[in-house]
Amino acid sequence: MSWLTNFVRPKIRALVGGPKKEIPDNLWEKCPGCSTMLFKRELEENLNVCRACGYHMRLDVVRRLEILFDEGRYREISVPKVLVDPLKFRDQKKYIDRLKDAQNKTKRQDAIIVAEGTVGGQKVVAAAFDFAFMGGSMGMGVGEAIVTGARRAVATKSAFVVFPASGGARMQEGALSLMQMPRTIIAADEVKAAGLPYIVVLTDPTTGGVTASFAMVGDIHIAERGAQIGFAGARVIENTIRETLPPGFQRSEYLLDHGMVDIVTERKNLNETLTRVLRLLRKDKGGKNNFLLGPVPHGARSSKRI
Repeated sequence: MSWLTNFVRPKIRALVGGPKKEIPDNLWEKCPGCSTMLFKRELEENLNVCRACGYHMRLDVVRRLEILFDEGRYREISVPKVLVDPLKFRDQKKYIDRLKDAQNKTKRQDAIIVAEGTVGGQKVVAAAFDFAFMGGSMGMGVGEAIVTGARRAVATKSAFVVFPASGGARMQEGALSLMQMPRTIIAADEVKAAGLPYIVVLTDPTTGGVTASFAMVGDIHIAERGAQIGFAGARVIENTIRETLPPGFQRSEYLLDHGMVDIVTERKNLNETLTRVLRLLRKDKGGKNNFLLGPVPHGARSSKRI
């Protein structure tokens, strides 16, 4: 036996025929907008925005708060607990089991986080939805969180910024879920009555009872690029009116053109955009840090354009 047989051949076999290394199957993600395959690490570094077409994918709620607040620093605000499964609802699965599954998946109690910090040096209380928790549906827990955030903003003289990402009301809570619509509007009115800015940042998707309540009564409406915003789905509307809807219907840019949204921004520019808006709203002509937004007289409507 020569050194070729004893040494070289085993080395070659080890290189060519050795065990294959396992490659993780989650390294790439396909863009829903242009079908480009995106390296997941680069996608996360770009805030879940496609570098090829600019499509804004959904963003984890914690990451959203990190890019919102200055230096990514904020403090979560605890929300009072609500009744769990008061209707003892069950369809294909018990509602209490669906809740437990969502809580285990997201490590959160409900579909929203309330936090406070600064944006451009301005005090802000933010309420951000987590679409991964039962589609960001609004039940009693979400309603209580909006009320808690609004009252915290009033108590600390902070702006109140809400980030809806929801399919609408939570059907498993029935009328108790629908009752959160007027509750959240009243909470928004409390912020306005205190002369504080109430700003809504519309993200994909913002639909159903969320759109029909607090999401569309902001002093300023900012929307992420390409976000779906509406009450009923486009297919339902087409079947009802028996007409073909125009291109881009219920998207941020369409709503901007038709006066329902004030600003459409890219995710990377959100902190800068909010900083500019807050400074405009909370400084008088002399540059003092006063509130321009005063209580709106009963029955009056204020202009939203800036």
